[in-house]
Amino acid sequence: MKKQFAVIGLGRFGSAVALTLAESNCDVIVIDRNENKIKAIADHVTLAIQMNAIDETALKEAGVQNVDVVIVSIGENVEASILAVMILKEMGIKEIIAKAVNDLHGRVLANLGVDRVVHPERDMAQRVARSLIKPQFLEHIELSPEYSIVELPAPKSLWDKSIKDTNLRAEYGINIIAIKKRYTINETEKETWNINPLPTDVIKKDDVLVVLGTDRDIERLR
Repeated sequence: MKKQFAVIGLGRFGSAVALTLAESNCDVIVIDRNENKIKAIADHVTLAIQMNAIDETALKEAGVQNVDVVIVSIGENVEASILAVMILKEMGIKEIIAKAVNDLHGRVLANLGVDRVVHPERDMAQRVARSLIKPQFLEHIELSPEYSIVELPAPKSLWDKSIKDTNLRAEYGINIIAIKKRYTINETEKETWNINPLPTDVIKKDDVLVVLGTDRDIERLR
């Protein structure tokens, strides 16, 4: 069965989430008060409805109570965002993800029981800053103030060694959770992913490692 989602609020963030879910063959209901935003996305999603997101009766008529996840992406009106979350909680929605416009808004959403609070502008700013400070890190996902998942080119010291022979876990406390392999066919760059690689898998020159560990240990490896 396809997973079902509802996206409330079609700003840049909400529209991008809705379109990405739809492209992944998910059922997506989108809701916004702006007629033009609804018309622009209607052909790409399962159902697009122009309505007030804090109208519980209208939400039920749209079938929102039947979806697996609701993403609340109301950015301009903090009060509407909070009221929408309160209504969704009362409706018994299984999982609610909500966009926060600032830290106070995020704390309020968390206290209301939102399963995941997203700060898209802040998170993107942090990613850009990290990429400037440590350009050798291709991607950086912060799990906690101490732990991260980082994507980085395989260090030269690890080339042509098996994961077991690198001894990364013992020496650095780091786990390789995936290897991205790059190669070229007919002048076209391709890539494949080796998720949860085996101890006997060998690291090559052009590989990209996805590692999990403390920021301190990852920095030592770099």
